[in-house]
Amino acid sequence: MFPAMQAKAKAGQGMTMASLPPHVLVVDDEPALRKVLRTSLAASGFAIEEARSGEEAVDILLQHTFDLVLLDINMPGIGGVEACREIRALAPKIGILMVTVRDAENDMVRALEAGADDYVTKPVRFRELVARMRAVLRRLEADNATQPAVIRVAALEMDVEGHCLRKDGDVIHLTPTEFELLALLMRNQGVPVTHAKLLRTIWGPEYGTELEYLRSYVRTLRKKIEDDATHPKYILTEPWVGYRFCDPSDPQQSPTESESL
Repeated sequence: MFPAMQAKAKAGQGMTMASLPPHVLVVDDEPALRKVLRTSLAASGFAIEEARSGEEAVDILLQHTFDLVLLDINMPGIGGVEACREIRALAPKIGILMVTVRDAENDMVRALEAGADDYVTKPVRFRELVARMRAVLRRLEADNATQPAVIRVAALEMDVEGHCLRKDGDVIHLTPTEFELLALLMRNQGVPVTHAKLLRTIWGPEYGTELEYLRSYVRTLRKKIEDDATHPKYILTEPWVGYRFCDPSDPQQSPTESESL
């Protein structure tokens, strides 16, 4: 049994699940990178296990429980995208963070459409990686809990049931569509939402490619909620992919540049 699994097995023996570190499976075909990730992430409070391929990752997940999978997209065998699909089908509530090639927009979109929660690009910046991992874990915790009637992020307060948004206590008037779009983004705080998912969720399954239509709504939302719509801090653009809602008061959601792994 994996060491982290032994720890989980002891959860009922005086140890609560909340006290256990997040259990992460690192999937990469490069032994040197796996070693660096294991050492660095363990020092940041994660329990790390390794897999050398997508096939091995699927086999491990059939036998053991993890909170999050860190999955490289470019691997021999079934590859990262297909592994992501299989993992998502096997464990619908697990967090999946893909490692993609910088500026390879097709990889990013394919990863998210395959079921990934988020992605980081190579060369991986460690502080950004940890921030993205923790954002995914926070969202999963929120999904497993009862959806809050009120969502508060920095100066914004959204009353979901009352269809009311306030900024610093002042009511911000939104159309029903603007409200639903912002609510979807805020519920997925810290993780990217693709153009296609936003369009299909808010406007219907027949939508998915009307990017300018979506951009016009985002521009309007930014004018209403941002201090400076030309330099947004809440609704950030994920180039070629979609949008990410961030808390500007949370430094973990605005990762700074740091040494690459």
